Formats: sequence, C-alpha cells, structure tokens
Amino acid sequence: MKLTKQNLKSLKGTSGLTDDVINYILDRWNDYGSNKVAIFTDVLYHGCQSGTVGHLIYYADTVKYYEDHKDEINEMLYEVMSECGMYDPRELFGDKWDNEDPLVLDTYNKNLLAWFGFEETLRKVGFRFEEVEEHC
Repeated sequence: MKLTKQNLKSLKGTSGLTDDVINYILDRWNDYGSNKVAIFTDVLYHGCQSGTVGHLIYYADTVKYYEDHKDEINEMLYEVMSECGMYDPRELFGDKWDNEDPLVLDTYNKNLLAWFGFEETLRKVGFRFEEVEEHC
C-alpha cells in the first residue's frame, strides 16, 4: 500500500490507539515535505523519550494516555511478550522497568507503557506501507 493521507485515513476506526497514532501522523504530514517516511523513522529510531511526540512528553500526559488506552496497551504488551517468549516486562524493558511497581500503579511504568503503546502502534501502522517498511 502507498503512503498517502487517504490510505492512512482508511485505517482509522480500528482502535482508539490506532486512531490516535494516525491523527499524529496526519497532524505532522505537512511538516515533513516530500519525506513522509521520516514521520515514522523519527519516532522509531529515537523513541518517544526523545520528545518527538509532543503530546507524550510530560508525565501527566503519558499517564493519562496510558489510562485512556490501558486495555489496548496491555493486550499489545502481552502479544509482544508472547511472541518473544518473555514472561516478565523486565525482559522487554530491562532496567527501565520499575520492579517495585509490577501492577503498573505508579507513574514511571505507566509512562513507559504509554511510549511502548504509541511506538508499537506506529510501527504496525507504518509497516502497512511499502515505503516505511523499506526504511525500518
């Protein structure tokens, strides 16, 4: 599939998380001139922690984002861990995971999972397009 606004919009309605990621891409569309693939690579190469995704910089925003998309993010986390043969989030996130918060009740792990959810969804959306898949 070609990376176009119309094709992106056709993916909306799948889930709240997917819709949010697509809205982010569409909002940034004009900022990237002829290199639309960079919308994806900027986030996928540097991560949300780099500040690239403006609405996921502050803890107040990332905690709310996690709470808003908690079920989808947790399901995605389970899928990724299962695919990789992992049984503990520490195996996926390493020392970034707060071991003292295994139930994700506090800010730090909610922040980490909000970033994970956004980045993984962006990757899944991006890989629907040949141009993105070739560069990632």
